[in-house]
Amino acid sequence: MKAAIIYTSVTGNTTFIAETIQENMEKRNVATDLIPVDEFHPERLHEYDIIAVGMYTWANGEIPIEMEEVYDAFETEDLKHTVTGVFGSGDSFFAHYCGAVDLFRDMLYVHTNLAVTLKIELMPQEPDLVKCEKFCDRLLQETLVIQ
Repeated sequence: MKAAIIYTSVTGNTTFIAETIQENMEKRNVATDLIPVDEFHPERLHEYDIIAVGMYTWANGEIPIEMEEVYDAFETEDLKHTVTGVFGSGDSFFAHYCGAVDLFRDMLYVHTNLAVTLKIELMPQEPDLVKCEKFCDRLLQETLVIQ
């Protein structure tokens, strides 16, 4: 089994979440590639059984511009049997708290086997680390269901 985490971050919060998820997947004996969005290659999506996508929310609840290629790749590639999860950090001060996560979630639900969504307020705290573990557990549980 092989997993990928494709992510972007401005403040470092989403990077921290991505690294935490990678560590948790590796503890579960899943080889996991951590892929910053600027190293993303759409043709490699088919190499993975599990793909987690992480981002911050931009402007009025929008997907960051650098994630548009990732979004488009999921819409056009045949990944219906790929287990996916989406995560992000945000600030509930804004009207569309983690709006980019919601937009990505809705698209992944249609085009992949979406297993889990995770939203974290700003920098992850101790309870959020438990949520990251549960995020990984849910990804793995869904992978076992389809195999």
